[in-house]
Amino acid sequence: MKKALMTLVIAMAVVTTGAVAKDWKKVRIGVEGAYPPFSFVDADGNLGGFDIEIANALCEEMKVECKLVPQDWDGIIPALLARKYDAILASMSITEERKKKVAFTKKYYHTPAKFAGKKGMFTDISPASLKGKKVGVQRATTHDRYLTDNYGDDVEIKRYGTFDESILDLVAGRLDLILADSVNVTDGFLKKDQGKGFELVGPSLTDERWFGEGAGIAIRKKDTELVEKFNTAIAAIRANGKYKTINDKYFEFDVYGE
Repeated sequence: MKKALMTLVIAMAVVTTGAVAKDWKKVRIGVEGAYPPFSFVDADGNLGGFDIEIANALCEEMKVECKLVPQDWDGIIPALLARKYDAILASMSITEERKKKVAFTKKYYHTPAKFAGKKGMFTDISPASLKGKKVGVQRATTHDRYLTDNYGDDVEIKRYGTFDESILDLVAGRLDLILADSVNVTDGFLKKDQGKGFELVGPSLTDERWFGEGAGIAIRKKDTELVEKFNTAIAAIRANGKYKTINDKYFEFDVYGE
């Protein structure tokens, strides 16, 4: 009787204190697949891009089996909280607003935002000079928030589910400008045939109030062990050269930032 009672007490203590950590042998990672060159789906239907290769490198470093789960951006955090996957690796900026809902690893890259439009058309991107212009942005992003807060009273904001959708309307003349990650615009648009005649416009935008501390991996707040596993793996692939190998495949500079 005493032995049974003691077993029950220990079991209750474990449940109460969370003493048994989850054994992370399998990790499901939410990815977008619509944000080149960071993530995309190729002609054969396979996921590719910097984010995708970093995810695979981190899983290899952590010695865990990983499953990549494509997810539309609009529902990417709700799906994490609903346990559709265990982490989000989708160029998500680490912001104070998002920290209220999820935990983040340290950054795995950091690049500025910029406007883009037709060559020679815009030299001043102040709200007053852009008054009445149509500006495209991916919905529910840091770029969306920045545009809303700083230009919302002056420009007509067009919001899109994906970056590619905004590009189509820019090329078709239904937009005057877009706002997005500068690398995303350069590699995912300007370097392609459809990007001829367009350019980055204005200064680099990096204010942490809107753009955060860089892109991190979002994880449910209670999964602190997984946050640390990813942090350790990020540091390891930076040190052992795997990060640089992936970086150099997509970029001509260290996308990790300062």
